[in-house]
Amino acid sequence: MASGFFAILDDIAALMDDVAVTSKVATQKTAGILGDDLAVNAEKATGFLSSREIPVLWAITKGSFINKLIILPVVFLLNWLYAPAINYVLILGGFYLAFEGVEKIIEFLFHRDKKGHEVIEEMVEDEKSSEEIEKEKVKSAITTDFILSIEIVIIALGTVLEESHPFITQILVTSLVAFIATVGVYGIVALIVRMDDAGFKLIKKSNDKGFFGGLGHLLVKALPIVIKILGVVGTIALIMVAGEIFLHRIEFFHGLLPTWPEVLKKLMLGVVGGLAAVAVFTLGKGIYSLAIKK
Repeated sequence: MASGFFAILDDIAALMDDVAVTSKVATQKTAGILGDDLAVNAEKATGFLSSREIPVLWAITKGSFINKLIILPVVFLLNWLYAPAINYVLILGGFYLAFEGVEKIIEFLFHRDKKGHEVIEEMVEDEKSSEEIEKEKVKSAITTDFILSIEIVIIALGTVLEESHPFITQILVTSLVAFIATVGVYGIVALIVRMDDAGFKLIKKSNDKGFFGGLGHLLVKALPIVIKILGVVGTIALIMVAGEIFLHRIEFFHGLLPTWPEVLKKLMLGVVGGLAAVAVFTLGKGIYSLAIKK
C-alpha cells in the first residue's frame, strides 16, 4: 500500500519535472511574442487618469485571463479535430493586428485640421463620456490580447507537440505558459504606468533632496517619453506580429524573397496585409453607409 502511494508521488514528481523543463523551452520560444505583447498592451493601458490606471489595467488583465480560459480548450479541441483550422484562425487574427497597426500609421500621417461638417462630426464623437471611452479602450485592448494570446498558446502547444509529450503534459505546459504570459506582461505594464506615482513618492519621502529626490524627478519626467516610445513600438509590434503570422502560416510566402532579411519581410507583409484590411474595411463601411441611406 505504502509502496503504491510512493510510486504515485514519484510519477507526480516526474510529471512536474517534465512540465518544468518543457515550460522553460516553451517560454523561451514565446519570448519574442511576449515582448511584442508587452509593448502593445503597455501602449493600450496608458493615457488614462492616474486614479483610473490600475482599475483599467485590472479590467484588461481579467479580460486576458478570460481570453486564455476560452482559447486553451478551443485550441486543444481544434488541434484534435482539425489542426489546420488553427492556421486559419491565426491568419484572420494577423489581419486584425495588421489593420490596427496600419490604421494608426494612416491616422498619424494624414491627420490634419478639419473644417465645417468634419468638425461637427468630431464634436458628436467627443460627446462620449469618459466612461464610454474607457470601456472602448479596454474592449480594444482585450480584443488585441485575444489575438496575441492565440499565438502564444499555439507556439507553446507546438513546442510540446514537437517533443511528443503526453496529453496531460501538453495541457499543463501550455496552461502554465499562458498564465505566466498574463501575469508577467501585465505585472510589468503596471510598473510602467505607475512610474510617475513612484517618482512623486520618492520626491516626497526624500524632501526633494539627494539621490532619491533626483530619481523621483527622473521617473516623473521619463513616463511621458516611455509612453510615446511604447506607442511607436506597440504599433510596429502589431505589424511585425502580423507579418510573422503571414510569413510562417501562409505557405505561399515561405520562400518569398530569400535574400531579404526576415525582419524586413515581416514588416513588408504586415504593412501590405494592413493596407488590404483597411481597404476592405473602408469599402465595407462605405457600402454599409450607402445601404442605410437608401
